[in-house]
Amino acid sequence: MADEGWSPADVDLTTPNTARIYDYLLGGKDNYAADREVAEQLMEVIPEARMAARENHAFVGRAVRFLAREGVRQFIDIGSKLPASGNVHEVAAEVAPDAAVVFADGDPVVLAHARALLAGTPRTAAVRCDPRRPDAVTADPEVRAFIDFERPVACVLDRVLHFIDDDAEAAAAVRRLHDALPPGSHLVFTHITQDPEPESGGDVGNVFKRTTGHFWGRSRAKLLDIVGCFDLLEPGLTYTPQWRPDASRPHVPSPERTFTLAGVGRVRRPA
Repeated sequence: MADEGWSPADVDLTTPNTARIYDYLLGGKDNYAADREVAEQLMEVIPEARMAARENHAFVGRAVRFLAREGVRQFIDIGSKLPASGNVHEVAAEVAPDAAVVFADGDPVVLAHARALLAGTPRTAAVRCDPRRPDAVTADPEVRAFIDFERPVACVLDRVLHFIDDDAEAAAAVRRLHDALPPGSHLVFTHITQDPEPESGGDVGNVFKRTTGHFWGRSRAKLLDIVGCFDLLEPGLTYTPQWRPDASRPHVPSPERTFTLAGVGRVRRPA
């Protein structure tokens, strides 16, 4: 586990942090006692929470690998969370060693770890952003100095949109992101849903009350509205294990128990 006596400046280790909770669920070491306590409480409500985190991480890897094979060479991971094995730049580099990857997040712990991880790694950068305004990343001077917006870009919104509580605001942010991306660009996204067990929403909300982030699970229909400006690639909006599954991974018998919807969208061409 992380050293409880060390942290980047201005980091509160007593308040549970959603990025560090996710890290714990993935089996990482960059988490603290408060984070582990919430994660254990979450697994009491949703026993599949650890499996869901791992399937979420695996989906992002498959999507990035697929897009790299399709020729995408620029990635922006927005709300990138703590580093884990199989990070976006590692997966992209498996297919395209020349891929450029920007990690963008507003959490000081995430940024500190990302910058440490990327030190000496060519064609990568970590920048500060507000994940609730993902579209703003495309106008950031540091990002624009690194990413060529005349060429296709893949934006990753991994467990980001459910932190924007207003449906119209979330849809507007996705629309602005879509309109800022060049032709041939894509969006990779995941989003929590309570569709499989609506009654669990209140219990999960109570578990996360003490954390630094509060999220809102959405129905499939609402999420389709939010990402509707993108053309979804086959198989459309699915639970994470169902999106172009890797035959080498164990079969997930009840994919809806991941409580996470996912998809990959392409920038819609003008009519």
